[in-house]
Amino acid sequence: MAQSKLCQYFSMIRSREQILLEIRSDPALNARFEALSEEAQKEFLDICTGEKGVKILYDSFFRSVMNPELYPDRLQSMLSCILGMEIASFHVLETSSFALGDVKSLVIMDIVVELLDGSIINLEVQKIGYDFPGERAACYASDLTLRQYARARRDAAKRSAEEPGHKFSYHAIHPVYTIVLIEKSPSLFYRFPDQYIHRFSQKSDTGLSMELLHNYIFIPLDIFRKKHQNEDISRELDAWLTFLSTQEPDEIMRLCDAFPFFKDIYRHVYEICQNTEDVMGIFSEALAELDRNTVDYMIDKLKRSNEQLQGEKEQLQGEKKQLQDENTRLKEELDNMRKQLREQK
Repeated sequence: MAQSKLCQYFSMIRSREQILLEIRSDPALNARFEALSEEAQKEFLDICTGEKGVKILYDSFFRSVMNPELYPDRLQSMLSCILGMEIASFHVLETSSFALGDVKSLVIMDIVVELLDGSIINLEVQKIGYDFPGERAACYASDLTLRQYARARRDAAKRSAEEPGHKFSYHAIHPVYTIVLIEKSPSLFYRFPDQYIHRFSQKSDTGLSMELLHNYIFIPLDIFRKKHQNEDISRELDAWLTFLSTQEPDEIMRLCDAFPFFKDIYRHVYEICQNTEDVMGIFSEALAELDRNTVDYMIDKLKRSNEQLQGEKEQLQGEKKQLQDENTRLKEELDNMRKQLREQK
């Protein structure tokens, strides 16, 4: 039975024959497998056999291996590299939003943690970047700020009952960091083909410094891949971005050699792959999400195209009216000149 390169590192990886034998022996599992396209069947088998690396950004894989409650050291390491500051500890917050007054927010986040200093980090994973524009990032950050505001008001009211005179202070609200990992970035990011980390913060045009709380980091992983493909992995940040973006067995092996820390994570990934039924569920769910995103993307693209054509049409109509007005003006001038000539004769 042929074995993949990754079997040298992870002995639990099974061969294609072994996985197919399991699938064929279970009628329900076989029916799900046959429902996949030929291309999808090949990709599924390539992932399970180590011919290709697992897509870590598949929702279930990412949540399993980066679970902040079970494996806080992994998330601490990754966030420390991305933010450029040491994160020693955090606690996990609920990812579903709260209700402010009578209005219920629809913001549901991926991973939200609070640091010891009160700062909050929201980590978002996006397959297609157009689905997470700047406006959405601002809404997520505002939601987290309002969570802090509501909590600070409650805490102040409770303390005031015990200590008369104590008042709420806006200084009780701490910075919010929104980190967006993008698997397939929109064209906007390709205007900066050499940059794969974009950091945003609010600053004045005079140099005046104020704590305005909201910070954003967008990481287009496809641009990172193009810039760093086949390069040595020397920095821990590059190691994390390689882990999040590569499916190449050779790169995975180089990553594990350079940073053995990742070998344990990949071992965890391939232990998950031992359950063929679960992995097929993850894979099918990811394909369905990709189809939905692709349809939404095409609808959005068509809508933008129609809006652009409508704008061009309105511009042309405006130019046509200007030409008609100019033509009318010139005609009037010509008539006046003819009239003057007749009078002179």
